[in-house]
Amino acid sequence: MQADRKSVYPAVMRRAGILALVLCLCSACGEKSQQAPTFVRAVDNPWFPLKPGTTFIYKGGKDGKAGRDVVTITNRTIRIRGVRCTAVEDRLYLDGRLAERTTDWYAQDSKGNVWYFGEATAELDKSGRVTSREGSWRAGVDAARAGILMPALPKVGQSFRQEYYKGHAEDHFAVLSLSASVVVPYTASVHALLTKEWTPLEPDTLDHKIYIRGIGLVKEETIKGGDERWELNDVVHQ
Repeated sequence: MQADRKSVYPAVMRRAGILALVLCLCSACGEKSQQAPTFVRAVDNPWFPLKPGTTFIYKGGKDGKAGRDVVTITNRTIRIRGVRCTAVEDRLYLDGRLAERTTDWYAQDSKGNVWYFGEATAELDKSGRVTSREGSWRAGVDAARAGILMPALPKVGQSFRQEYYKGHAEDHFAVLSLSASVVVPYTASVHALLTKEWTPLEPDTLDHKIYIRGIGLVKEETIKGGDERWELNDVVHQ
């Protein structure tokens, strides 16, 4: 009988793990079905394409300091909750020094939705020492849940939770327009995607983000409760 128990329990645990993943992912996209998304290898959603070897260079500022934000799509992947995620490196320089370093993890489902599975972030002092890792999270750890960062077919009025790690990472966004006008140093468009982002952790802060089809994020600006603005200055392909 003991041998039978040992053969059954692992299967039960696997089924429990699968059900937990289903409930986690469906809660983010608002689906009542218990059918988990099927994930694909490439992240090629035209509003948020992640082609390995591509580097996006943004210029702007934060809290009165001039800055440069360098975002690189790597060839590295990591499995989170059984899903293979693409690693994206983000390096934020303020007044000429590295102030924040972050690795974000994304994956795309078969419908084209891009999911955000977590981040490992660190703030650095002038000596390069880590002063905080606040905001770091990973789906499946401490009840943290993945969320949708970009839907396959954005529509005005859509709203999604991007991430959930209670008390640490609770960003949401909503689609405001599919015909926004934008001009940044790298490009321009009159058919851009405009979103607003907020978090209940900072109820007095509101951000706007603008995406161009085929490129991705081109502009980000805090319009309420902060001082931060970034515009796409260049894109480098290896």
